Amino acid sequence: MATPPEQPQFLPLPAAEPLSQQGVGGATLPAAPPTTLPAVNAPISEGAPAESALPEPVPAVGGRGLAAVAFARAQTGKPCVWGATGPESYDCSSLTQAAWRTVGVDLPRAAQDQAFAGRPVSLTSLLPGDLVFFHADAHHVGLFTGDGTVIHAPAPGRVVREEPISAVTEAPVHSAVRPA
Repeated sequence: MATPPEQPQFLPLPAAEPLSQQGVGGATLPAAPPTTLPAVNAPISEGAPAESALPEPVPAVGGRGLAAVAFARAQTGKPCVWGATGPESYDCSSLTQAAWRTVGVDLPRAAQDQAFAGRPVSLTSLLPGDLVFFHADAHHVGLFTGDGTVIHAPAPGRVVREEPISAVTEAPVHSAVRPA
C-alpha cells in the first residue's frame, strides 16, 4: 500500500501594511490612482500623428463591405485593361479582388472563381460590398454599392465607374455572393 503524498503546510504570513500602501521592496505606493488621466487619443510621444492624421474608423454596420466600396470608389476613372491588376488600371475581377484585399479578405483572381468565394445572397438582400456577377458564365463582376448600383471595370478601353446594375450589361445578373 502506497503512502499518501504529504499535504503542504501553510504558515501564517506576518502582519503587514495594507497592500495598497506597500510596494515591491518596501516602496510606498499612492493610496489612490491619480485623479486626472491623459486623454485617450493624446499622442504618445513627439512626432506621433495628430488625431486628424489617423485613419477614419470603419463603420460598424457592414464595416468591411463599406470599406471595400470606399476603396473601389477611389479607383473610379482609372482605365479598364484586360488582365490588369492595379493600381493604375484594373479589369473587373482585379478591382473586386483589390477592394476586398484592403480589408483582409483574399479573393480568387478570376470572376468565375470569385462567384464561389463567399456566401450566396439574393438580389433583394444585397449589402454594400457584395459581389454581383453577370452573364450566364459569371465572367463579369461588380461591387454592389447600395441603391441598386455597382462599381465595376466595364471593358477594355473604358474606365472604372459606378452605375445602376441594370446599365452594366445587356446580360442578366447571374448571381451574388458576400465575401466577408
